[in-house]
Amino acid sequence: MRIIINWPRLALCASESLVNIAQSSESIAGIYSHHHGWLMRWLRAKLQCADHAADLAQDTFVRLLTAPPEGRQTLHEPRAYLTTVAQRLLIDHYRRLSLEQAWLETLAQQPDLLMQSPEERLLVREALQRIDAMLDGLPPPVRSAFLLAHVDGLAYGEIARRLAVSERSIKRYMVQAFERCILLIL
Repeated sequence: MRIIINWPRLALCASESLVNIAQSSESIAGIYSHHHGWLMRWLRAKLQCADHAADLAQDTFVRLLTAPPEGRQTLHEPRAYLTTVAQRLLIDHYRRLSLEQAWLETLAQQPDLLMQSPEERLLVREALQRIDAMLDGLPPPVRSAFLLAHVDGLAYGEIARRLAVSERSIKRYMVQAFERCILLIL
């Protein structure tokens, strides 16, 4: 299994840092191979989510990689170190969740700016009923042409092809439908 770690703080500028990581990579690889499975199980039990556990386990090892080299060399109890780092990451994780939840609750309490009042909904419903009645009063080819143009967004040429009439007929149909729409407004 190959793990690729993508972390902004791993961008190393000095070749000295590369040498330090190369020298300690063997010990980090050993710590990883001995403790990754245990850490994943521990985090999964805490989080009840394998994906979040995998993310936090990776972040824990990233912290180990970005720790000062002298601190890594004196690491006598890797499991205790990993547990401490993982616990701190868990705290950060729960803080983020708490902040996200508070934000969502605040948004839920805000009045919906696009929400219509009951009166506005009634006006829209009545307008839709008038439009529906107007459409029912149109001859079937006129109604079909109007709906294909305004609901389906088709061009006049495509509508003419579908209805097997000329494009000029579609234009006449649309004029009839628009005349009825104008009568609705008046």
